[in-house]
Amino acid sequence: MLLLAIPTAVAGGVAAAADGGGSDLQGIATVVFGIPFVIFGGVAGYLADRYSKRRVIVFSKAAEIVVMVLGLFAFLAAPTIGFSGLWVVMFLMGMQSAFFGPAKYGILPEMMQSNQLARANGIVLMTTFIAIIFGTALAGPLKDLAGNGEANQLAAAPRLWFASVVCILIAIIGTAVSFLIRPVAAAAPGLSFSREYLVVPKPMRGLLRQDTQLVLALGASCVFWMIAGLTVQSVNSLCISQLKLTNTATSLMVALISIGIAVGGVTAGWLSRSGNGDSGPRILRYGMWGVVVSCAIMSITLPGGQLLVGRWGLPLLLIALGGAAAFFSIPIQVFLQARPPVELKGRMIAVMNQANFFAIVMSGVLYMALDQFVIAMDWPRSTLFAAMALLFLPVAIFYKLEPSGQQTVGDNATLDR
Repeated sequence: MLLLAIPTAVAGGVAAAADGGGSDLQGIATVVFGIPFVIFGGVAGYLADRYSKRRVIVFSKAAEIVVMVLGLFAFLAAPTIGFSGLWVVMFLMGMQSAFFGPAKYGILPEMMQSNQLARANGIVLMTTFIAIIFGTALAGPLKDLAGNGEANQLAAAPRLWFASVVCILIAIIGTAVSFLIRPVAAAAPGLSFSREYLVVPKPMRGLLRQDTQLVLALGASCVFWMIAGLTVQSVNSLCISQLKLTNTATSLMVALISIGIAVGGVTAGWLSRSGNGDSGPRILRYGMWGVVVSCAIMSITLPGGQLLVGRWGLPLLLIALGGAAAFFSIPIQVFLQARPPVELKGRMIAVMNQANFFAIVMSGVLYMALDQFVIAMDWPRSTLFAAMALLFLPVAIFYKLEPSGQQTVGDNATLDR
């Protein structure tokens, strides 16, 4: 979910263009940020297993400093080169995150006992989203200060140099903190690189063929992340185009989802503290139906364009949606971390990232199509949430998570490393 934070900040700014008669660039922003995960996910998984995950984390954080510096130059040059520099930087941000993700989440099973994974993921999710809350909440005010209208945004982009400097400092602090992570051994130090890591590597294909539950969990995760990608874009569109909120207010609305995720992540981890095998599936069910119900309620618009829940009910509903999302995400994430053998965990996280971000890329494409359809039909933007509820409904009805996240693939199964 951290990986959605950056498109959120960009989307919050560009959504307003559509309201002013320009193009809504949110779909493009989502695609540009998500493509590196699809392209480089396999290579990232290889590196996370071939080398110590701590080492990969440190190098990834150092690369983040370089990308943030390039972001500063992209803002300063925006009046001359337009959005081109920002698109390049966004692609590089996605690329850096693609290499960071498998090591960040793959290291948890190497440092924690299996019955501690849910709580560890909940704490990581909470602390991650505390940062996202602040970043997302500031995106709107900064955009308002930079000016409205696409042309004015580009002319005023250099004013955001201070925000870029802050991002550089945060990247430096993050790199320094990464050195404090406890060293861990490489999971597969003898692993050799081959071209198959540009797609799904052979050991992972073998594992997925043998483990139906792993495939189903991966598929459910993909549908969820496609909905998550649509949610960020749709909230921006709803608040700006239908409810006529300011960019500052819109950013705060998106930040409320992050608050729900942070609280929900800790709560889901706490509920899983006993380590009972049935806690994950139960929490997952609450999350799935919470997402469906929240989206369905949010889709209802009264005559005059106001939502059924009203402007005061919307914040509570967005927090509830975030909490439900965390209740779904934590059990799935723990399952996908714990299920594979030790030497494949990094590559499993990489494949998960590839699949999830392919879904996020598709959410950008789907959003552009739905946005044009809603405009053509002259329907309210809240209709987008009805589409999301319908898309996620089959998952809520039919998907069942296996009670135990422990690996059930036979010990004698042969998986080429």
